[in-house]
Amino acid sequence: MSTRVLAVIVLLILLFGALFGVKYWQDSQQAAQQHMPPPATVAVATVEQSDWQPYLESVGTLVATQGVFVSTEIAGLVRDIQFESGQQVEAGTLLVQLDDSVDRAELDGLAAERRLAQHEYARAEKLVADKLGSQSTFDKANANLQNAQAQLDAKRAQLEKKAIRAPFSGQLGIRKVNLGQYLEPGAQITSLQQLDPIFVDFALPERDQSSLALNQAISIRIKARPGQLFSGTISAIDPRIDRNTRSVSIRATFANPERQLLPGMFAEVRALLPMRSGILTVPRTAITYNTYGDAVFVVQEKDGVLSVEHRQVETGEVRDGRVEIRSGLSAGERVVNAGQVKLRDGVQVVIDATVKLDKPVSGP
Repeated sequence: MSTRVLAVIVLLILLFGALFGVKYWQDSQQAAQQHMPPPATVAVATVEQSDWQPYLESVGTLVATQGVFVSTEIAGLVRDIQFESGQQVEAGTLLVQLDDSVDRAELDGLAAERRLAQHEYARAEKLVADKLGSQSTFDKANANLQNAQAQLDAKRAQLEKKAIRAPFSGQLGIRKVNLGQYLEPGAQITSLQQLDPIFVDFALPERDQSSLALNQAISIRIKARPGQLFSGTISAIDPRIDRNTRSVSIRATFANPERQLLPGMFAEVRALLPMRSGILTVPRTAITYNTYGDAVFVVQEKDGVLSVEHRQVETGEVRDGRVEIRSGLSAGERVVNAGQVKLRDGVQVVIDATVKLDKPVSGP
């Protein structure tokens, strides 16, 4: 076989090999395209920068500024009732009058004895001045006068106690006595609560003691008034730490002109701290939590194609459906907040703008 024929055979082999190679590559690419999954559909949210109001959380109980059960010091029969349940009264208002007819009769007798003692004292004083009477007679008359005056004052005080009055201004509770009822000493007549202002007592761990100060702003929520926020200030901080609970007791004062806050109510308390600015936040649904750390899928665009990058982040506080990002993201970046289950690093995505998950969720 000549060299020329051999060269032609080799050339033909190379030509057919190139043709088969190109065909194989085209078939491989077509097969790969047929098996490549379509881009994942996701919803995205933007990393926002905002100001946050830090706070310390606790629970507390509402306490009246002054609150007592009005009762009687001495026994007696109820002769008159001068109040209605739930009535607003001023300090000194007569609430219940016990029968005092016998005491008034005794008072008249004691007043007569006092007048007699006064006459005897005046007579003895004159006799001593005229040197016609002894000093001992004068001293006895003086003692009798003082004793008669003391007995008269004691009976007047006893009479005054049978007129049961409001010790301070406030709102009365439900009446617990009836006309003609005999009351023993200490028997409860009704409750009396001073509601404006009103206190909220709560406690915080000892580690937070340095963050507290008098007149510091406090806000509370109560179950009876959903959606309402009440504002007050710290009025007292206990100077000691409870050794059993390792907590500090705090009392806050709230204006309560409409009597919406009542003693005994349960309150969710927030002690407000100085404002923090420039906080980066993302929706809570954008965070993927696992044992290796928190992560997000960041949407990136290259040559008009969207893909995701799996990125570790450091998270902070969670508030109103959003999570603080301390590191790992920048303001304005887009993160996936729906559809993360089907994602992995580098996967192409398309954004479904009709899904709106970036909405605040009301916190406590």
